[in-house]
Amino acid sequence: MFKTALIYPAAALAEIAGCFSFWAWLRLGKSIWWLLPGVFALVIFAWLLALTDSEAAGRAYAAYGGIYIAASLGWLWAAEGMRPDRWDITGAIVCITGAVIILVGPR
Repeated sequence: MFKTALIYPAAALAEIAGCFSFWAWLRLGKSIWWLLPGVFALVIFAWLLALTDSEAAGRAYAAYGGIYIAASLGWLWAAEGMRPDRWDITGAIVCITGAVIILVGPR
């Protein structure tokens, strides 16, 4: 569980950075060279997610989804300068709660 708690935020950062590079290229008019680090970040994301302590990929991905949502709101604030509102924060709390239930629920 501890290992997964470290991997998920790192995977989220890699995925968001990778996806943002495509966003920057398509939507913000950045150079096509932005795609190179983006592809690299997405490869790192996939590798990290495969390292989680889960017996099933689907369960690992489901739990990761909650962390990704919260990390995306952090990106919104830190990288895009838009502060999440109370509904964003409430939604993130619900998602993280769901991720914890998936991860620690008795099997």
